[in-house]
Amino acid sequence: MLSPLHLALFLGLVCLLRYIHLRISTLLLLRHVSGPTPHSWLWGEEQVLYHDPPGTHYMDWHRKFGKVVRFSGAFGHPMLSITDPRAINYIVGEGTYRFPKPNGVRTWFRLLLGKGILWVEGDFIPLHSLVHTNLISIGKEPHERQRKTVAPALSPQSVRHLTTLFYENATKMALQWQKIFDDVQTAQVTIEMTNWANRFALDTIGRAAFSHDFGCLNGRPHALVNALDSLTNHEKTRWTFYTRALFWLVPGILHFGKKGRLIRKTRKELGDLAMFILRDARVNNDPDTKSFMSFMLREDRSSGTLCLDDEQVAAQMRTIISAGFEPVSATIAWLFYELAMDPERQEAIRNEVSTPCDPTYDALNNEFPLLHAFFMETLRMHPPVLENHHQASETTIVPLSEPLPGTTDLRLVIPKGTVLSMPVNVIQMDEVTWGYDADVFRPERWLQRNARNNRELFAFGLGPRGCLGKNFAAAEIKVSPDDYSVASLFICMSARHREFSNFCHPA
Repeated sequence: MLSPLHLALFLGLVCLLRYIHLRISTLLLLRHVSGPTPHSWLWGEEQVLYHDPPGTHYMDWHRKFGKVVRFSGAFGHPMLSITDPRAINYIVGEGTYRFPKPNGVRTWFRLLLGKGILWVEGDFIPLHSLVHTNLISIGKEPHERQRKTVAPALSPQSVRHLTTLFYENATKMALQWQKIFDDVQTAQVTIEMTNWANRFALDTIGRAAFSHDFGCLNGRPHALVNALDSLTNHEKTRWTFYTRALFWLVPGILHFGKKGRLIRKTRKELGDLAMFILRDARVNNDPDTKSFMSFMLREDRSSGTLCLDDEQVAAQMRTIISAGFEPVSATIAWLFYELAMDPERQEAIRNEVSTPCDPTYDALNNEFPLLHAFFMETLRMHPPVLENHHQASETTIVPLSEPLPGTTDLRLVIPKGTVLSMPVNVIQMDEVTWGYDADVFRPERWLQRNARNNRELFAFGLGPRGCLGKNFAAAEIKVSPDDYSVASLFICMSARHREFSNFCHPA
């Protein structure tokens, strides 16, 4: 009989041999995929990806090695960067439940937000088990059930009723800026746009989704703004790097260090707020309310059985607040930055939107081509989420639009456990799709014939896991205060360059 020590050594040896076998198998399957030589045998490419501006290495790699690039994470963990359009369409479309979010990303969402729609995946069933066609729906069911509960509140029909609210908050922000001008009595004023974009985004998602006013646009500080903002600050500390490099392999590292404390603090702030709003909504029970909360509760009741308990509702609320905060505020800040950089286009858009009354939701989408083009070009050049990550749940063959360099095969075998990165900024600056000036901010490209039909952005994702809130976000951003924004952003360019340089390198 083995002693405990010998048993532990035996199990450790088995795990080591299994790890070596998987690593060799993965390397053999990916041997035809080119990529950079690891900068470090211990950290792979993690150090350069962490310390250098986001996206720069992906740009260089794909120019040199093609649309599929192999690189190493910590301890040689194999990773792929993919910009091939056919492969991406398969991974986020037909094969979406075979490529869930990586374990580290799901752990982040679970710890921060709970088991909401950003965390949930389908119960993937291996292909060899799908004997009957009706089994395919079983794999999708967990995600589709949550999506069905959330989607009605974020549909175009629902967002149409919220446009007036967006204008009210835009007016509040414009009046606050006017107060700043009146107080200083100077021709030029510096406005820290990221701070105001954060306030606008949080107040708008609070009122629209939960009929709750955070009061950020009234000048009152709110702890939730600081908590959410601190999670994306890119602090150059050793522990932050360890967390970033290792959470792909050891998701539990998110429990520790400063990042772990911030996650717990933010989850508590979000959770306390969610339960307060939930109790208030159930007491009022207004059937005519158009908020996300009321839609979600009505949809849950209409299903015949109450599927969501309090924690599940709170998880969806945390998710909506988080998703409606950082991506929206980032896009608003970048949009105003680009407006300030181009006075001529700024004046043209101001003239286009100068109407006697506030445009309707349909008018915003159909009657202001310059505004729409500027918004789309901002999303293309400055996507709020720079990378889309997935992980192969089993070894899968993925179609390609062009062969790997040196081969003729239009297929890519992705081994089980491989982490995939889809660099959104690289995809959206591909010269094949966007032309020779793909790296130039030029909104007029969206005014060309059929531009909207054949040039889909990846900023909101695609397929069954695409962003449900894109209509909400687009309407919210387009109604930002135009007349005041033009004047308020004629500010000291050198100072603004520093602010946006820091902003565009989030953690």
